[in-house]
Amino acid sequence: MEDRPIKVLVIMGSARKANTYRAAERIREILEESAPVDWEYVMLGDVGLEQCRGCYTCFERGEEYCPIKDDSALLEQKMHDADGVIFATPVYAFQVSGLMKVFIDRHSYICHRPRFFRQKALLLTSAGAVGSKDVLEYLNAVAHIWGFEVVARAGIVSHATMGPLPAYRLRENEEKLQAAAEAFLAALRRETRARPGLFDVMAFHIGRAPCDELGERAPADHAYWAGKGWLEKGRRY
Repeated sequence: MEDRPIKVLVIMGSARKANTYRAAERIREILEESAPVDWEYVMLGDVGLEQCRGCYTCFERGEEYCPIKDDSALLEQKMHDADGVIFATPVYAFQVSGLMKVFIDRHSYICHRPRFFRQKALLLTSAGAVGSKDVLEYLNAVAHIWGFEVVARAGIVSHATMGPLPAYRLRENEEKLQAAAEAFLAALRRETRARPGLFDVMAFHIGRAPCDELGERAPADHAYWAGKGWLEKGRRY
């Protein structure tokens, strides 16, 4: 990686270039102070993603058989091409934005067939007051199950209509963004994956058991795990 810029993809769950976007831009500025960065935004409001229909085709037969023809495969490829992915969303009614939820739902087959073990993830939220903690925990679970090494998270407080933030809040936000950016950069420079945590190991074995036992009743999952060699006896995370 020393010979090329660090490739960072931002999955932006806000329909506007406002508080969450500005927080992501601040992270970019901090990273660029120390390293060359190839930075790309995916503004989910500008891409074509349809609502998941819950037909289970992606689970049972494979994502390539999904009846919806939208940009989901393109977005997955962008995540594969990145060194690090930032999942960024405002907090809406104590959850991710609708745009981010549709993105997660359209790629939910990855929960059965994880694949992003090389990539590092940073989780970013902005909230008017409360909700960031729960949203960050949700994003953390999704990213881990998808295979990402989650190396940093930041939940800032911001609002659009109640006037300027007080100085102490601005300082807190800056400290959180600085810490997250520095941890993200350190992990990206490390390249190798850190030792898996308990959640990673549990998710692996919880996913492995049904894929092994169900066999051809879950052909897409079974073929994926078998093809990776993950169903071999004694195979560890």
